[in-house]
Amino acid sequence: MVYLIATPIGNLAEITFRAVETLKSVSAIFCEDTRHSQVLLSHYGITGKPLYSYHKFNEKMSLDFVLSFAERGDDIALISDAGMPGINDPGNILVNALKERNLPYTVISGPSAFVNAFVLSGYQPPFTYYGFLPEKKKDREKLLDGTVDVAIFYLAVHDIQENMAYLCERLGDRECCLVKELSKSHERVRFCHLSDVIDDTKGEFVLVVNRAEHQTNALCELSVQEHLDYYIKGGMSQKDAIKAVAKDRNVPKNDIYKLTIADKK
Repeated sequence: MVYLIATPIGNLAEITFRAVETLKSVSAIFCEDTRHSQVLLSHYGITGKPLYSYHKFNEKMSLDFVLSFAERGDDIALISDAGMPGINDPGNILVNALKERNLPYTVISGPSAFVNAFVLSGYQPPFTYYGFLPEKKKDREKLLDGTVDVAIFYLAVHDIQENMAYLCERLGDRECCLVKELSKSHERVRFCHLSDVIDDTKGEFVLVVNRAEHQTNALCELSVQEHLDYYIKGGMSQKDAIKAVAKDRNVPKNDIYKLTIADKK
């Protein structure tokens, strides 16, 4: 079995019991930076495990080596420096190779920075996660074409101001939530607008961009049922969708329930 294991995004205590037990049980661990991962493993007394480098620069070259373990039935783990493998970190290529060969794999749950940042923002789903903005303008424009939902981005510290200025130009001067150093002792959450000047030059950042204010007004022009369906199709539960519609329209939740769900019973 190949285990894709989420690791702490900051605080070393933010790891599941199952993740630690699995790391102790596997025959080998593949990671981005062996020195970085060794700190985590040592903290939890995980010793004597072969530790192999598997990062974006050697992912394709190392694939056959990783698969050789899986093909002979060994239990192995893939971890990234922080967060969930496959989310802006190595893992996708391996998963697709395992799928093609019908080899078993699973995910050990844990933290992911964009999920934490979205919850801290307090914004309503649906949302779209974009990761880092592409370098080329044409790739950016293609990526952001038609973006209307809450949008989540990872920002490199040296690109914060340029990225936010571009997003402001492309999406309008939306409200946003800029989260720094998630789960660490100096975690910071700042609510601002894309046009604001950010003078913070240290740390790791996630930017959660709220939907445009006029979009809520546009949703209210739909029928109540269409408004509700919009949120449900975006991934909300029926209960949360009713809350969101009620908030948008500034009416009691029971009124939305009576006009939609209750009428169908």
